[in-house]
Amino acid sequence: MSETFSTDAVVIGSGVVGLAVARALAQAGHETLILEKNRQIGAETSARNSEVIHAGLYYPQGSLKARLCVKGREQLYAFCESHGVPHKRLGKLIVATHAGQDDQLAAIEQRARANGVNDLTRLSKNDISALEPDLAVSAGLFSPSTGIIDSHAYMLALLGDAEAAGASMARETTITSVNCGPKRYRLAVRGAGESMTIETRMLVNSGGLWAEHIARAIEGLDPKFIPTTSFAKGRYATLNTRSPFRHLVYPVPEAGGLGVHLTLDMGGAARFGPDVEWLAASDPADIDYAVPPDLPAQFAPRIAAYWPGVTAEMLSPGYSGVRPKIGGHENPNADFRIDGPQTHGLPGLVNLFGIESPGLTASLAIGEMVKEMLDDN
Repeated sequence: MSETFSTDAVVIGSGVVGLAVARALAQAGHETLILEKNRQIGAETSARNSEVIHAGLYYPQGSLKARLCVKGREQLYAFCESHGVPHKRLGKLIVATHAGQDDQLAAIEQRARANGVNDLTRLSKNDISALEPDLAVSAGLFSPSTGIIDSHAYMLALLGDAEAAGASMARETTITSVNCGPKRYRLAVRGAGESMTIETRMLVNSGGLWAEHIARAIEGLDPKFIPTTSFAKGRYATLNTRSPFRHLVYPVPEAGGLGVHLTLDMGGAARFGPDVEWLAASDPADIDYAVPPDLPAQFAPRIAAYWPGVTAEMLSPGYSGVRPKIGGHENPNADFRIDGPQTHGLPGLVNLFGIESPGLTASLAIGEMVKEMLDDN
């Protein structure tokens, strides 16, 4: 017979958003248990991104992505300062490589202002050359609120706060079923070769790539409230020479992503990506994260559109990440789905679907929103 444990709240997933949710619940006084299928925290999407703190420029006015990114950005900078998390407010250049993209720059500026981002500066070709002499572009925008962060240090700080408030974590655990009782959820869990049952009043599905699978295991959740998730793989190449850049550099966006852009890590090393490759896999376990050896040859012409000095020989294959997309090819920039009891009717349950960029930036705001949803239930 399996052992039964009882707690006030269970958060499934220890990516950056799951940890922020657990922190918010624990600090509100809820006994919180974090369940993680992997040995390491944030081993999937949270460990495989650009580590950029976004300003909130691109998202439709009023969307969850826009509101939570703008709110979360300032919360994140304050958190980094108070917790000693390495970060830099470097600023970002959004560049047009030819005059035909000027309208796209204007649209980005207009959308940013609608989202409450009022610190963008228009730059001429000469302005950009003064900031980054190696770029060859026609015009651009400068976003001083964009920065970078050590995402692993951030996750450790979130976990530290959650544990200090009484939260605990069970790693390498797999959920096999979720039974909905009148007032509590019963989770059948396997971990370390043993089975157990966990009872909880509140359940948060922050499974990232696995969120759809987890939701389908919840007895009583109407399938109409479970969106189909598609996977978009993004690959990165690293610069194997000293970077000449001091700012992040983004071309105008492309469908499903923000283009093969240049970001910097905390040590000043440059990387490029991600691109967008739609995967046929429907099971996260089938995802292949391999990066092909010819990626530098694929990326070099795209990077040369704004940095003509680059060559394929200066690049090395890097890493890849995968975004959970709930809009599919037809709507690649679909909004976050944060479905609480008001949506699906099950008390104490919150499902988070399609949490991709700017999920890291928005994480503290998402945690706060989930806590408020459950407090109101």
